[in-house]
Amino acid sequence: MRMAISLPWFGLRRDAPRRTTRAPHVTPEFDMALVWATLVLLLFGLVMVYSASITVAEAGKAFHYQPTYFLVRQSIYIALGILAACLAFQISSRTWQELAPWLFLAGVVLLVLVFIPGISRPVNGARRWISLGIANVQPSEFMKLFAVLYAADFTARKAFQMHNFRKGLLPLAAVMPPVGVLLLLEPDYGATFVIFIVVAGILFIGGMNAKWFAALIVILVAGFALLIAVSSYRLNRFFGFMDPWADAFGKGYQLTHSLIAFGRGEWFGVGLGASIEKHHYLTEAHTDFIVAVIAEELGLVAVVSLVILFAIIVTRAFVVGRLAVSYERPFASLAAQGIGTWFGLQAFIHMGVNMGMLPTKGLTLPFMSYGGSGTIANCIALGILMRIDWENRQRIRGLPA
Repeated sequence: MRMAISLPWFGLRRDAPRRTTRAPHVTPEFDMALVWATLVLLLFGLVMVYSASITVAEAGKAFHYQPTYFLVRQSIYIALGILAACLAFQISSRTWQELAPWLFLAGVVLLVLVFIPGISRPVNGARRWISLGIANVQPSEFMKLFAVLYAADFTARKAFQMHNFRKGLLPLAAVMPPVGVLLLLEPDYGATFVIFIVVAGILFIGGMNAKWFAALIVILVAGFALLIAVSSYRLNRFFGFMDPWADAFGKGYQLTHSLIAFGRGEWFGVGLGASIEKHHYLTEAHTDFIVAVIAEELGLVAVVSLVILFAIIVTRAFVVGRLAVSYERPFASLAAQGIGTWFGLQAFIHMGVNMGMLPTKGLTLPFMSYGGSGTIANCIALGILMRIDWENRQRIRGLPA
């Protein structure tokens, strides 16, 4: 006798009769909460990128003194991102699993290319971009997605060997350190941290031995602590967030102005476009500190709304992953939950840095911060997540995926 599996988020039972005449009313084609939350973030982000960047753009020779410089480019990035998401949606999750190792390898090659003169484009001493003439590509943004897919594929294939260290963990442990080294050499510590934590999370969700998981987390924490300890610059930056006012014009400069922006915004903000801190006080206000500008102009209410929108996306990603498990689709499940973990972790770090809860680290806010590579990579990930959700719904409707 087959055991009934309750699916409370759809109000259905897996062994319930599937009536095609009523299925469209019970299971819509798409998760509209996920779609609308993402669209709101993209459009809201476009408005705030314009507001946060207008002063820098109209005062910069490199931007041709055009106040709409970043607005126009971000609009193009969003359009390309939506197109990329639509294309990603057309590819089945099974095909994404087959492509995962090759995409991971391509990501490694791109990370190597940033160190080749003539191909890379150094900015402020960092080598994170590949120049394409009309635009720059940041491989680390795409590597986040590729790492999620590769870890999901690896864990799904090794599902029955996750308690075997040599077969279940060692192969992945052998390929990830070189990726970390390449990212640290750029340097891009934020991307390194996100990738390693997300991969560890996928392993844990996939059934990794709890003791090994705890040991892995200890090793990762120790490794990042060592990276901080061996560099006086990183050490000062790490401890600077604890008391930024002690050196408000030095290591605490960014954070103090971010906190001032939050303080000025209070509950409802000073008004859209009326930020003072974006006038050359907050560095990279349209990328790393966009939440601070939102807090100043639109207040705490807007920041809480952002948290709710990201909570919706992360929650829906895990619901999609849980449903995929019930249909015995391990890769789809792990990929969906890995994408949710990635978005949630990066949003948490970005907001935590802006609020002074975490050390200052240059991580963008998914779907909102300015940047072509990040926007397109995030949209592709969303397209994959929507495809997994659509395939789940097709199975509920009794139709082929």
